[in-house]
Amino acid sequence: MTSAILVAVMAAATILLCFLPFLIFREKTPRYIVYLGEVLPAATIGMLVIYCFKDVSVLSAPFGIPELTAAACVIGLQIWKRNLLISILGGTVFYMILIQMIVIT
Repeated sequence: MTSAILVAVMAAATILLCFLPFLIFREKTPRYIVYLGEVLPAATIGMLVIYCFKDVSVLSAPFGIPELTAAACVIGLQIWKRNLLISILGGTVFYMILIQMIVIT
């Protein structure tokens, strides 16, 4: 029961944060908010890529091969399908297969 309440509160907070700019700026959205809306998604993706590769060691086995091939998979899927959800999900599944079944660390 506690878990359901916790999930409901987190969902409500997430929804509120998503709709808050539309509630605050009903008529005209300020230019800096529009700018942040254009710049922050790419900056967030860049930060996540750096975070994912920060502990990869190219000097010891498996030499970063699973991470680099999974990143190449994400890039290839994005170029091919132009769908971020498919790209990230496909790269994640490919990475999990690599580290669980193929690469022995």
